[in-house]
Amino acid sequence: MILFIKLLLAHLLGDFVLQPASWVLNKEDKKHKSIFLYLHTLLHGLLACLFVGEIAFIWFAIVLATTHGGIDYVKLRFQKKKTKRTWFIIDQTMHILVLIGITLLYNKECIDFKAFDNQFWIFATGLILLTKPTSIIIKNIISIWTPENKKNDESLSNAGNYIGILERLFVFCFIITNHFEAIGFLLAAKSIFRFGDLKEAKDRKLTEYVLIGTLLSFGIAIVTGLLVAFGLLQPL
Repeated sequence: MILFIKLLLAHLLGDFVLQPASWVLNKEDKKHKSIFLYLHTLLHGLLACLFVGEIAFIWFAIVLATTHGGIDYVKLRFQKKKTKRTWFIIDQTMHILVLIGITLLYNKECIDFKAFDNQFWIFATGLILLTKPTSIIIKNIISIWTPENKKNDESLSNAGNYIGILERLFVFCFIITNHFEAIGFLLAAKSIFRFGDLKEAKDRKLTEYVLIGTLLSFGIAIVTGLLVAFGLLQPL
């Protein structure tokens, strides 16, 4: 199981944290002619090799990287502006399935979700997942309801994104330290400040949009925290 955790962490870093927006835009514009598609593919292979740390895994890392690049190309080739959300889900699902397949082939055994044997990898994967990857996942999920930009929006640049990351990390820490009651206080505090402003704006669609995003953010953080807490409790 720890092999899958390592590969998942490598995937989260390579696909979300270490991939600048400029790379994504260049790939969408030039597709297979973009140098960043191949750099992105190489990065996934290198991260997989680095995290697994076994010479015998090199050939599997090459297969993983090549497959990743192929899946990304198919997405870039067929996605349209209106189907980005659908292709994002397909793309990530295929990548996860590849990681599962490589884990099964390399270990030659079934994935045992109780066989956690390295707390560092479990904790690090959960932590990284709740930062930029979850922000992008939530953004894609609720993209069909994105309200029109307000001209008089005086909020700080990317403030909502950073607030979401911080709240998820707080929830994660509360669960890991077994302080579930603090999650309620955090949600209440955000409700007072955030939804008070939305009420004054009298924009029902924007309020519903923010509410969906907030509940998704807290929900993902809670589930991730519980899974990591369960993994950390298993004997090494």
